[in-house]
Amino acid sequence: MRAYDLIMAKRDGEELSAEAIRWLIDGFTAGEIPDYQIAAFAMAVYFNGMKPVELGALVSSMLHSGDVIEFPNDGRPRIDKHSTGGVGDKMSLPLAPAVAACGVRVPMIAGRGLGHTGGTIDKLEAIPGFQTSRTIEEFKSQVDSIGCCIMSQTLNVAPADKKFYALRDVTATVDCIPLIAASIMSKKIAEGIDGLVLDVKYGNGAFMQTVEQAQNLAQVMVSIGTEMDKRVVARLTSMEQPIGRFVGNAIEVNESIDILKGAGPTDSRALIVELGAEMLVLGEVAQNTEDGRAQISKALDDGSAYEKFKAMVEAQGGDVKSVEQHLPLSGQAYVLEAETAGFIEFPDTRDIGYAALELGGGRKKKSDTIDPGVGFEIYVDAGQKVEAGTPLVKVHHRDGNGLEAAIKLLKEGVLISETPTESPELFGPRIEG
Repeated sequence: MRAYDLIMAKRDGEELSAEAIRWLIDGFTAGEIPDYQIAAFAMAVYFNGMKPVELGALVSSMLHSGDVIEFPNDGRPRIDKHSTGGVGDKMSLPLAPAVAACGVRVPMIAGRGLGHTGGTIDKLEAIPGFQTSRTIEEFKSQVDSIGCCIMSQTLNVAPADKKFYALRDVTATVDCIPLIAASIMSKKIAEGIDGLVLDVKYGNGAFMQTVEQAQNLAQVMVSIGTEMDKRVVARLTSMEQPIGRFVGNAIEVNESIDILKGAGPTDSRALIVELGAEMLVLGEVAQNTEDGRAQISKALDDGSAYEKFKAMVEAQGGDVKSVEQHLPLSGQAYVLEAETAGFIEFPDTRDIGYAALELGGGRKKKSDTIDPGVGFEIYVDAGQKVEAGTPLVKVHHRDGNGLEAAIKLLKEGVLISETPTESPELFGPRIEG
């Protein structure tokens, strides 16, 4: 086989064999097929999609490109959650310890920022000393002893996805349903989980712009999980405005700490309670979602979720004192104010994510270094009435780096409308395997 011939066939809309897909992914993982050819293949998939046989082969190839973690069959279910990403989506940070505090073990392999969305690993690495790189044995041991571990992909777990993930981020092939589904499901199944809750975002701040697109992606992923004998539930949630009040890395860790202490923004807490309830039902420690919501709420309010988070931070080398005191930000700030009176509208929430990128809160290319101390504090909600001069967004920047470009994007992402707009409903359809 030749990569050139397979790329051309896919470009022309032909269906590739499972053998061809495996050969391509194996060669890419081994370094025998260069990035630029896989980038071309990804773009061909973006425009032509994948048939079920192709997608099944892609998931299997990524899954088996490295080790598949196996936990002891001790009757204790291990359940994870994955979000397709959004602006201000820091749910994994408080969710994993909250669920663990309720008795379900959470093995979580998370990713870095992708396009306009932040990454769980980048946020955790804002905590001084926090080690996201763990060996498989360390990962398994921590999940069983503490109840949760969030780590980055190792060279041994779904290495094909790790390479593909970084490449998609810089080649405009992020919002492609087959590639998203294969990436998520190969990585998650490799964790050794029994069940998975998917938070599939839709709206102008998500990769899936419409409910229909999100349903399509959710159904594809649920079907993959079912085929691989995993219990999977997908919840569709709105990404029509930033989640919570903060966007960045250290600043989102601080919001997560507030949530773990029983405070934090209403929408962030609602997401954690709802997704956590689904995880507890899959983990068989809650009779139903109503029971699950009550258990998660109690863990947030009584401090047990926060204590579990601190235990995870300490186990992974992080500075617990810095968590207790809140992480420092850049120290320099600019406040964007409303130029006219009117009603708040978020016409394209992605602009806010890209604005964080301009400040250094994300990567434009693979080699970029992230500044953990930059980001935004958003003071307003969709539909809120404001007067001229009302503070809209506080921008935490570093010596003005990227500030002008960020402000321009913020002015496009946070508009003042003459007529009020309704605040979007947070939760959409539920899909179960």
